[in-house]
Amino acid sequence: MILQIPHKEIIERQSVFKSRLSSNGIEGCILFSTTDIFYLTNFMFRPSERPIAFFIDPQNETHLFVPSLEHSHAITYATIDHVHSYPEYPGEIHPMIVLRNILKTYKLNNTTVGLDAQGYSSPKGYNGAAITDLLEFKKSIDIKGWVEKQRYIKSENEIELIKESARWGNLAHQLLVEHSKAGSREMEIEGHATMEATQAMFKTLGEGYKPYGNPAHAFYRGQIGPHSAFPHSQNQNAELKKGFNVVSQAACDVWGYKSELERTMFIEEADSRQEQYFRYMYEAQEVAFRTIKPGVEASKIEIEVQAYFKDNGLEELSRHHTGHNMGLLNHEAPFFDLGDHTVLEPGMVFSVEPGLYIDGLGAFRHSDTIVVTESGMEMITYYPRDFESLII
Repeated sequence: MILQIPHKEIIERQSVFKSRLSSNGIEGCILFSTTDIFYLTNFMFRPSERPIAFFIDPQNETHLFVPSLEHSHAITYATIDHVHSYPEYPGEIHPMIVLRNILKTYKLNNTTVGLDAQGYSSPKGYNGAAITDLLEFKKSIDIKGWVEKQRYIKSENEIELIKESARWGNLAHQLLVEHSKAGSREMEIEGHATMEATQAMFKTLGEGYKPYGNPAHAFYRGQIGPHSAFPHSQNQNAELKKGFNVVSQAACDVWGYKSELERTMFIEEADSRQEQYFRYMYEAQEVAFRTIKPGVEASKIEIEVQAYFKDNGLEELSRHHTGHNMGLLNHEAPFFDLGDHTVLEPGMVFSVEPGLYIDGLGAFRHSDTIVVTESGMEMITYYPRDFESLII
């Protein structure tokens, strides 16, 4: 069991990224994506109005640019050559002006530079000039998505962290089921399950455990009874009633890595109509599992699932694609979608979650986390999926 990505692997990630820059004639780069910065440096930054940047200079040295309140944090935890900081945002001198001056000091001006964005972006009140308006480059090349693509295929360490996430998500889900009684409300159920799972996690893993996200938790997100027909509902603090179908969710972050577990369940009983839709959903997920293998385009999984729905007259009840990659974010590219032709490779980690949504009745969706292997796929989540086990 591991609980973090080792220093050696971070250095290897940086080396791979630097090699790609060099092979494309890029002398330096500037990144503003906080997820990509964490991936390349092990520095977890909570986005706010205060900007952050990562850059590689023409001498191939790595730099972090952070607000002063994060300076010692970055020095302590980041795998980086240099840390620079600014006093505050917006400050007497805007942070982007400070960044411009640092970039000039390290001679990124008048070079070919890769940029993942024109500047930092945040919905929390940030406003600042584009870096290309502040500094003249010989040439700027759009490298948005380069690090995300590097994240597509997970290392053995990353997969172990995702499996550890799934173990604790499974416990949180079991506790959610134990507290899900007719007459109870979702916030009460979720609170008990999440607290108990988190306490067990802390006692077992000890102080070495860092979530860099959320520890073990389970919830319904309002998908209770007929309201569950809204695929991305929000908590309604709804009351569970006998005969309701519900869609549960459980997850856990381990060093920022995530898994996804969802189940369609029934409170005490289910009628024949609910069972029929459940079995359609179950078989659609099986279709996806049978199709996933290396060398297949991601779109092929969606094609096969949609063909199954069409053959059974269900296509109008399907409201989203079959799944998505995941890792440091709960939704990452590539996607099991008709428009995504990414070729699957061993080490890619996906959710598999075809769903059916019936107005007035509710939702039918399982979600499981899988990893593509050399010969097919391996299931990472493992809570029971069959109809009989999910009448609770």
